Amino acid sequence: MYLSKPFLLCLLSSLPLTTAWAPPSYPEYSLVWADTFSGQGGTLPSTTNWDIIDRNIGVNNELQTYRANPRQVQLSGGQTLQLIPWRDTSVSGGWTSGRIESRYTFVPQPGKKTMAEALIKFGGNDVSRKQGIWPAFWLLGQSIRQGTGWPACGELDIMETVNGQLTGYGTVHCNVYPGGVCNEPTGRGATIGIPSQDWQRWRVIWDRNTGDWRSETITWFLNDRQFHQLRGDQLGDAGVWGTLTAKPLFFILNVAVGGDWPGYPNGNTQDGYGSMMEAAYVAHYST
Repeated sequence: MYLSKPFLLCLLSSLPLTTAWAPPSYPEYSLVWADTFSGQGGTLPSTTNWDIIDRNIGVNNELQTYRANPRQVQLSGGQTLQLIPWRDTSVSGGWTSGRIESRYTFVPQPGKKTMAEALIKFGGNDVSRKQGIWPAFWLLGQSIRQGTGWPACGELDIMETVNGQLTGYGTVHCNVYPGGVCNEPTGRGATIGIPSQDWQRWRVIWDRNTGDWRSETITWFLNDRQFHQLRGDQLGDAGVWGTLTAKPLFFILNVAVGGDWPGYPNGNTQDGYGSMMEAAYVAHYST
């Protein structure tokens, strides 16, 4: 059937955007779990999938109080999640923001590769307007929910960036604080330049194919470009390595404000959508 160009453009513009943000298919991997943040704009994400934090968690000397409110944590209505920091003199620290933690957990399986990935962008405020803003996409060991302290629970930071700088950080935290095999509180990490504040794919892959924990690897990627890798024998402790590779992990997305690493906002720091983090999907894959 022939469709005139004006009619075709009208038809395309009326189609839903769901497929635009679907987790991609990869030849080697099967998709195990994902959230594509579909739903009505201005509403909270699925509480079946996520715990939406509603308190000041009191870590790292951060300022924000997290709110389970669409002002700070909302579906955009365009198949994305938005986490938005706001100045708020009614709370201690003077800021509110958003943080969600997945109820879903996964364990990287022996003899397989496992991949965790998200598509993320940042709000458009200029770098000079983002002092103290600290977005992150990361994983914690489920054992922290059962009483194990940090960093013994294990932490994998897939992406962090501070103060609007176009530098991404991938880091492992583990073992004991201070010191230990992960050199806490610094952790073991590496950095990569971020092309822009627009959409970028951030990924970690566990390779447990070798059958020997010492040669297993965890590898970080930005848009298919490797920028960090850690091997079991570099940690040199099978038990600690297991907290990062063989125990349940859960996803976290958040925007912190202030704290020991970025420092505090200043008079130029802007709140709102220009300082948000936006995610189009979070996905877990396995071979």
